[in-house]
Amino acid sequence: MLTVNVSHLPSLLGVFAHPDDESLLAGGVLAQHHAAGARTAVVTATWAPGSRRAPELADALAVLGAGSPRLLGYNDARNPEAAPGQPRLVDAPLDEAIGRLVAHIRNFRPDIVVTHDAVGQLTGHPDHVRTHQITLLAVEAAGLARLYSKVGPPWQPAALYAATHPESGVGLLRPLLEGAGKEVLAVPDSYVTTSVDVTPWTDAKWRAILAHRSEVARERPLPGILARLPEADRAPIIRTEHFTRLTPGPTKGDPARLAA
Repeated sequence: MLTVNVSHLPSLLGVFAHPDDESLLAGGVLAQHHAAGARTAVVTATWAPGSRRAPELADALAVLGAGSPRLLGYNDARNPEAAPGQPRLVDAPLDEAIGRLVAHIRNFRPDIVVTHDAVGQLTGHPDHVRTHQITLLAVEAAGLARLYSKVGPPWQPAALYAATHPESGVGLLRPLLEGAGKEVLAVPDSYVTTSVDVTPWTDAKWRAILAHRSEVARERPLPGILARLPEADRAPIIRTEHFTRLTPGPTKGDPARLAA
């Protein structure tokens, strides 16, 4: 469903761990779908509404046309200032976290949900992995009326996608991230089902990344790494976004046996 044809594109809800993940991983398709007149929004699992990164997230979403921040309000696994007094996302009761996300899915009623991949998006950040797990469960639960019945009528998205990075597509990111002391966890090329050329929307994507000012100002986060690159080196990194389709809900197949 994430196609280059922008005459008609489905509504899109991104579910990501931190402010800036939405811009780095799916800023192009968010801008693409918005430009086509589709509804778009982003749920962010960590950082609280009153935190320093919340206004930056609001600015980035405004650039992408993705509405106002929708924050689950959990604490970052590695940064206690994200949501003081709140549990870390990785420590939060699973049922509670799923319920919070189901409420947003049912409220927004997206055709497509996009989240992190299973390996945690290049660096394997525990919040990325946990957000992937919660989203998989929440997308299924959102379509079942008997689950989380107090947070709205059921809604089943048509598709779930994991934003990812194939081995062949890491390119210059590998030495850049390894130079910052980070592990690089790419996936086999065969895991990717959809690659979107977002060149027409890279200006919006880049402006959204720059809106995360506190990350741009630091050396190790990816926004800061990208900001120090010449445009000729940065452009190939941000102009293609890769995804794996993980279709939720029951799918008809052979009624007598399990089949791939």
